[in-house]
Amino acid sequence: MAGRTLLAGLALATGLTVAGPAGADDGVMSYDTAVARAEGQTVYFNAWGGDPQVNQYIDWVAEQVDTRFGIDLRHVKLSDTANAVTRVLSEKTAGRDEGGSIDLIWINGENFAKMKQNDLLYGPFADKLPNWDLVDFDEKPTTKIDFTIPTDAYEAPWGMAKFNFIYDSAWIDPADTPESMQELAAWAEAHPGRLSYPAPPDFLGTTFLKQALIELTPKRDLLQEPVKSDAQFQRVTEPLWAFLDELHPHLWRDGKDFPKSGPAQVQMLNDAVLDIALSFYPSQASGLIQEGRLPESARTFVFDSGMIGNTHFVAIPYNAAHKAGAMVVASFLMSPEAQARKARPEVWGDQTVLDVDELAPQQRRLFQQIDRGKATLSPSELGPTLLEPHPTWMTRIEQGWQKRYGS
Repeated sequence: MAGRTLLAGLALATGLTVAGPAGADDGVMSYDTAVARAEGQTVYFNAWGGDPQVNQYIDWVAEQVDTRFGIDLRHVKLSDTANAVTRVLSEKTAGRDEGGSIDLIWINGENFAKMKQNDLLYGPFADKLPNWDLVDFDEKPTTKIDFTIPTDAYEAPWGMAKFNFIYDSAWIDPADTPESMQELAAWAEAHPGRLSYPAPPDFLGTTFLKQALIELTPKRDLLQEPVKSDAQFQRVTEPLWAFLDELHPHLWRDGKDFPKSGPAQVQMLNDAVLDIALSFYPSQASGLIQEGRLPESARTFVFDSGMIGNTHFVAIPYNAAHKAGAMVVASFLMSPEAQARKARPEVWGDQTVLDVDELAPQQRRLFQQIDRGKATLSPSELGPTLLEPHPTWMTRIEQGWQKRYGS
């Protein structure tokens, strides 16, 4: 019941109701109808394409839904999910309410908030999917709350992420890893040029900023509500900008240039250009070791007070041309088979949204057989999960960073 209680509380706190967007399609087809209609459909899945592991996993999903349901899944690789949201909004403005170019979007955070606010979502559909009942809503409440905003079944949970750091234990003693943002800054000062973070709006770079803001601001509770004014934003984020002003001169290239993405930063760690890289998948380091993309000495650390965690989802645009196929793909992504494969470090290392303890014995074994790898921290070692701020903070933080530090 904990997840339902948090859902109601956050809905009240954010001023959002649990009803769907105005004008939403209340006549959502059943799953059986979707399966019947999906055969032969081509589903255009707009998803970030910046990581080889993720791309290979989506290729596997495409093979599976083709064999099982006769669906031709096409991965439209995005550099920024906001581009897909803008496309749907442009189609709505142009009156293209049917036959849209996007059938399924990998989404969360401010992009979901924008689609929900502008009535760009089909649904509620996720609670019509059979694998919805396997999701652990009570112990993983972010499966129904997306950056403080109730999903109302307009997006289907796909995976769990938790911010962490990958480092090379050949150069950093595991007993001396930083335990807070302030300690990380002190480490950077003592090891100039050996730390950096991806430039926002890359999601890892933005998460680094949000992690720092949560730790540094004395007004943490305000981050769970929308930004109310420019003055409030400046007051709450002042410690963040002061922190970055002090940190940047000690970063790689004196903080005047930044890695373009998480994978680019991982390559810099592998090349010994950096000693620390950022990650959103606790098993990622183990998977990269197995792939030969990181040295055997790579390990993972987190801060004592907790790290930001969230759920990522898939959603269907209101004007999708192939809603049936999109629903079937979304349900397959939540299946125990697909979730267990994605949790394997050598595949992706993404944490499952499912309640593994409640699965059938054969389904549980899929997860019990996973080798988490030498660089993966246990759930207890990962520590507390910090809630994502409201999307309005993320948007303004990215804008503020670009104004101060962008090229």
